[in-house]
Amino acid sequence: MPVALITGGSAGLGRALVRALAEQGWTVVTDGRDRALLSGMDADNALTVAGDVAHAGHRAALAAEIERLGRLDLLVHNASTLGPSPLPQLTDYPLDALRRVFEVDVVAPLALTQTALPALRAAPTPTIVVLSSDAAVEAYPGWGGYGSAKAALDHLAAVLAVEHPELRVYAFDPGDMRTAMHQAAFPGENISDRAEPATVVPALLHLLAERPDSGRYRAADLLTAAR
Repeated sequence: MPVALITGGSAGLGRALVRALAEQGWTVVTDGRDRALLSGMDADNALTVAGDVAHAGHRAALAAEIERLGRLDLLVHNASTLGPSPLPQLTDYPLDALRRVFEVDVVAPLALTQTALPALRAAPTPTIVVLSSDAAVEAYPGWGGYGSAKAALDHLAAVLAVEHPELRVYAFDPGDMRTAMHQAAFPGENISDRAEPATVVPALLHLLAERPDSGRYRAADLLTAAR
């Protein structure tokens, strides 16, 4: 049975992906900072570890769970933080908040990858997915902190793919979704026109099934290709 580690699986796209892979027979290890949101997920092949991915001790707990299971086929870096809400301009951005964004969105994924790499490399089809954003490639007012962190994460994934050609490393851009994070980016606005996270999962499953060359992929393009 293949094993996946998906960070930030307590809500949004992470939770939808955990459910989809568990339904396909995967064993899925996931985490989140909110124990209440994680409650009820320790079933149907899903194992939860509460904690903050930015903390070394929590990453060690995730690694211990993978070691106990004896394999790791897929690592999905889904956990991230938006930063202050409402989104500030860069000239007003609190630097401590910016450090937190980069710690969660860039440093933590790299640290967890370093820890998980031996288990991944032993898998038949080792795959890493980092969750990207259009803010990583487009300049939007207020999105400088989150966007620059996602741009850094994209580049981290690209370099990792070159350094480790035995891996498939994908930066996956899901597009706008109806999530708590997206609502925080637009406080007070109606975001009901955005896609539900579950509707994006088929694009990611298509990517994992087809396993194209490492690179950056958009959900909208993958959904078109899957039809």
